[in-house]
Amino acid sequence: MSLLTLGVRDLARSVRFYEQGLGLPRMPSPPEVAFFTLNGTWLGLYGRQAMAEEAGVVDDGGGFAGFTIAHNVHSEQEVDQVLAQAEAAGATLVKPGHRAHWGGYLGYFSDPDGFLWEVAHNPAFWVGPEDN
Repeated sequence: MSLLTLGVRDLARSVRFYEQGLGLPRMPSPPEVAFFTLNGTWLGLYGRQAMAEEAGVVDDGGGFAGFTIAHNVHSEQEVDQVLAQAEAAGATLVKPGHRAHWGGYLGYFSDPDGFLWEVAHNPAFWVGPEDN
């Protein structure tokens, strides 16, 4: 995967959330879209209605989209720190950090547009870039 683009309701609000709140590095981009570099891929933000029109689908905003965006970190403490950082930036804490049935530790938040993020520590193996 080279790019994940989220259709957002308020581009300026979402840019503030991801750039200032979560500290993602923003790349130069046209005014109608925002790009951020991640570990090996990019995150794009684009107007939700414009994205739906471009794809030829109805923007009804109906419920759970059936996926989460995952952010894996090195420790349980880091899970709690990222959840707190996201909440301070305007996210909604959906489920606080907790021990998972598979032996890891994770929690969930939703961004200002309701996209669900999982923040997890997996002690069995590292899920992230090779340099970590």
